Amino acid sequence: MIELAIPFNKPYLTGKEMHYIYQAVYSGKISGNGIYTQKCQTFFENKYGFKKTLLTTSCTDALEMCAILADIQPGDEVIVPAYTFVSTALAFVRQGAKVVFVDSNRDNPNLDVNRIEEMITPRTKAIVAVHYAGVACDMDVIMGLGLKYNLLVIEDAAQAIDSYYKGRALGSIGHLAAFSFHETKNINSGEGGMLAINDEKYIKRAEIIWEKGTNRAQFSRGEIDKYRWVDTGSSFLPSEIIAAYLYAQLENLEQIQIKRKEIWTKYFIGLVEWGDHNNICLPYIPDFATNNGHMFYLVCSSQKQRMLLIEHLRTDNIQAVTHYLSLNESPYYKRKSGKHQMKNSDKYTNCILRIPFFYELTATETDRVIQSIKSFSNE
Repeated sequence: MIELAIPFNKPYLTGKEMHYIYQAVYSGKISGNGIYTQKCQTFFENKYGFKKTLLTTSCTDALEMCAILADIQPGDEVIVPAYTFVSTALAFVRQGAKVVFVDSNRDNPNLDVNRIEEMITPRTKAIVAVHYAGVACDMDVIMGLGLKYNLLVIEDAAQAIDSYYKGRALGSIGHLAAFSFHETKNINSGEGGMLAINDEKYIKRAEIIWEKGTNRAQFSRGEIDKYRWVDTGSSFLPSEIIAAYLYAQLENLEQIQIKRKEIWTKYFIGLVEWGDHNNICLPYIPDFATNNGHMFYLVCSSQKQRMLLIEHLRTDNIQAVTHYLSLNESPYYKRKSGKHQMKNSDKYTNCILRIPFFYELTATETDRVIQSIKSFSNE
């Protein structure tokens, strides 16, 4: 008998999403910045200490707002990890910036903070720190460099909801931060994101940018009699339908996180000895960071070994997937800047394999994935 397929991801429904969407639709305001938007933003501000949050239609939108708030101009430079999703760089490139890539650590895919300072020039405007798999970068070093060189620090916390650095919530440390609620994330709304603002001087302008360059947010609060076009901006805020869906997820955040971390731990315990014997690395979490159970990945010893493992799992009806193409190897970047090798980032491009990870993954399915992986041999 063929066993049912185990997909890489399956979005989790708490059961309240449709109820809250129904309430939003019949509230008479579904265009955005209504009751569920406010509920979600208040939740994040109260739980994680962000000074101000603004829901967006994606993490990409939140990063684009960061680029506008940073006042990026053509010729400015922004330091970005090479191993990340395209949005991390694209948001700043669209404003005319030159992205300057930093290689990853040898022991985890986050940017190597010891390589940042050598990349700083008089044209550097910002550092973007990506917390890969929800595991914190060394933010003390990054914030220290930001202070020393008067640079804006932006956290790309797309994968980092409910994760911490030395007791501080990720996304609350940099001047600005961007989160994702894409269907692959711990907390999802299908598509969705959020800008977190930790420096008060950016709050007023962020609201204007969020509302298509108008001061409508002030008008909605009754602070002004009419709203006007006062700055640049775009249609960044999501509808109340998206916010209502997200709020149902937030109500179950603790339960979701407990389950996801249990799955992560079971994978780690089940595979750590096998990994050592097969020259395959498991995720490394520094002492200063926590694990938010966002994903579980393996770092194979070669691209060939990864390909063989993917095929092996496929024969067992288990879906495993690769991840980013290091942005220094992307066609767009190479056309603009030529080839720049990033040894560690390129290794993760060739060798990272993500295995099934989602809330409804059962103990039986987790065991099945572990046993299939442990039966793999490329000798």
